[in-house]
Amino acid sequence: MPQSIAVWRSVRLHGDTKTEKSRRTLALPQSAVAALREHRKHQAEARLAAGPMWQDTGLVFTSSVGTPLDASHVRRDFRSLCKKAGIEGIWAPRELRHTFVSTSSESGVAVEEIAHLAGHASSRTTETIYRHELRPAITTGADVMDRIFISTT
Repeated sequence: MPQSIAVWRSVRLHGDTKTEKSRRTLALPQSAVAALREHRKHQAEARLAAGPMWQDTGLVFTSSVGTPLDASHVRRDFRSLCKKAGIEGIWAPRELRHTFVSTSSESGVAVEEIAHLAGHASSRTTETIYRHELRPAITTGADVMDRIFISTT
């Protein structure tokens, strides 16, 4: 069985996912597995450095002393990473869902499968809220007009 992540709980008030369909187990890409293994090594080093201050919460991503991350710090660090990567604008981690849906769609994955992966109850949510056009301009009309008028001149 491939490495996977079980999405059965949430950070929502009662700890439950938004809908029953949101509960799913997703296989992880090998690049994510490798990154998580590397992260585990860094976290073990942080645990040693923190010594008795370390709080073992069982979380994958923690502060330097093992405590849960504060949402505002996560957003700040994410914006910093985006800036380092040359990504303009103000971005937040929640927008990664939109990126996943849009790049999957652009790569030819069926919208029904993307909806299933994203935990959407309906592919309509996927199509109308999360999927965005990645190409800077729709060129079909211009291409057709160029073929028509260039071939007749």
